[in-house]
Amino acid sequence: MLPEPFEDSRRLTGSNIYFPGTGAALETARGLAFDEDALAAWKGNVQAAREAVGWPDDGIVVRRHRSGSSLAFPAPADQLYTATEVNEWAWWSAYSLQSSRERQPEPFHAPGYAAIWDRDSAFQTLRAAARAESRPELIELMHAAGAHHLPFLADDDEVTLGEGGGSRSWFIDGLPSPDRIPWEALHAIPTALVTGSNGKTTTVRLLAAMAKAHGWRTAHSCTDGVYFDGVALEAGDFSGPTGARTALRQTQAQAAILETARGGMLRRGLALAYANAAIVTNIAADHFGEYGIHDLDDLAMVKLTVARAIDDHGLLVLNADDPVLVRQSRTLACPLGWFALDFDLPALIAHRERGGPACGVRDGRLLLHQTGDTHDLGAVAAMPLTMQGRAVYNIGNIAGAALAASALGIDPATIAATLAHFGQAHADNPGRLQHWQFGDLIVFVDYAHNPDGLRELLHVATSGRVGRLALVLGQAGNREDEDIRELVTTAHGFLPALVVLKDIGGDYLRGRAPGEIAGIMRQTLLDGGMAADAIVTCLDEAEAARIPLEWARDGDTVVLPIHEPVAREQVVALLERMATERWMPGRSLP
Repeated sequence: MLPEPFEDSRRLTGSNIYFPGTGAALETARGLAFDEDALAAWKGNVQAAREAVGWPDDGIVVRRHRSGSSLAFPAPADQLYTATEVNEWAWWSAYSLQSSRERQPEPFHAPGYAAIWDRDSAFQTLRAAARAESRPELIELMHAAGAHHLPFLADDDEVTLGEGGGSRSWFIDGLPSPDRIPWEALHAIPTALVTGSNGKTTTVRLLAAMAKAHGWRTAHSCTDGVYFDGVALEAGDFSGPTGARTALRQTQAQAAILETARGGMLRRGLALAYANAAIVTNIAADHFGEYGIHDLDDLAMVKLTVARAIDDHGLLVLNADDPVLVRQSRTLACPLGWFALDFDLPALIAHRERGGPACGVRDGRLLLHQTGDTHDLGAVAAMPLTMQGRAVYNIGNIAGAALAASALGIDPATIAATLAHFGQAHADNPGRLQHWQFGDLIVFVDYAHNPDGLRELLHVATSGRVGRLALVLGQAGNREDEDIRELVTTAHGFLPALVVLKDIGGDYLRGRAPGEIAGIMRQTLLDGGMAADAIVTCLDEAEAARIPLEWARDGDTVVLPIHEPVAREQVVALLERMATERWMPGRSLP
């Protein structure tokens, strides 16, 4: 029997890296050998199957990459499960033809699935699946929403027209006809998408604070959950389409800020077709190897999927200090706003001269340029998120957020007032550059999860410090071994006196065995010359955090990148109790 020739097959429920709209995609199996004839046969199979089930010929996408190919095509929004069956059958059949030229394979056919070796039978199966899945009432409602220029949100259970306070939702099995919809009561709300490699959650929270200060009741979604008016509705990683829909369905919401991570865009696409603003904070090495994404240009292409949600009345905010974004922006047609650390960067000057919005720093002050006017938002060093200007990456996050807030209609005075206080309280930005001081010991809690993020965090943490450094180190299982080693090498470059290796709880192991990542990290540290007695392995995140705190003495710095939300809550609760009890280094921990 032939091995399964693909490793992932998925529905695309919104605009995506391949095309605007809905469809299906699969990834050919890693290491699978196939030729151009097999790809051509797949295309022919898709075209024939679409004709057999009555779908339009809307194009086909083959994206070649170093680990194989991504194979995708548009399909009707109400028949996406059938579309994945079409895709799998088309590739199975194409690959089996190639294999039959090399050797005689065993026929493969699973009951209920399209037969690989019998096209007529396959088409009968696919037609039956399409009929069973078809929901003409959903398509009618979707077209009616488009005619009324209204957002349309759909999943397996629910359909929503409009957003926030201008929305109405129905269960998928009880959809009304268009003539029973209260169209006059429906509308969109100001919405921003936030993506990038680092700084997404901080930017989301900052934008949500600006929207709240503007007077809007605001929903936001991020890697920590879904929130409305600052109150948690769902806990966990909701940085994908599910989190976005949950936020947009809050019937009292007047604005929504939505973290839009790489994984959700690749697996499902965007949750919504239009946003008023979108930000790409930066592009850094992370998550290479998944879905055919192998380098920074691949990653930027994924992040720039958010551009599909920006029309002529919106704004896509990009980082002018990121050369990959600058290069790839040349193909974009939507309005752009640029931010940089230097307000007088030649690219920003040229953009302002063309009438475009921009934000950056001049003489230590953050300046926002929009509609021909330049606004002084305040001294950067006085903004709590910048830690007296040392957290350079947060200066970029702030500048991008200011541009996006302006695009949402928030006035510069409100933006400036928010920047002057956001980050003073631990609750403003939990798990991101939080810090506590016990005597002359400083402890940082952060999410740093890739080499660039960890490098920036350690730079801030150690700047001006002369004591010893201790840190906890771990990584999610869906990174390649070389990416894990690069993270360790980055940490080792700051000469820590103690490294505690951990696993990340929840579902972050993602196929790795417990302790496997810690083993790779330990060996990398040893190979780099670190003494074995300076390396401790404690797989539980919360317990791992206690070890450097017990080890530390006055003048030291402890850095705790804690990722799993429950573990972070436990660590923060410990640190808050230590602060309440006036704990000092060398004493027993609470």
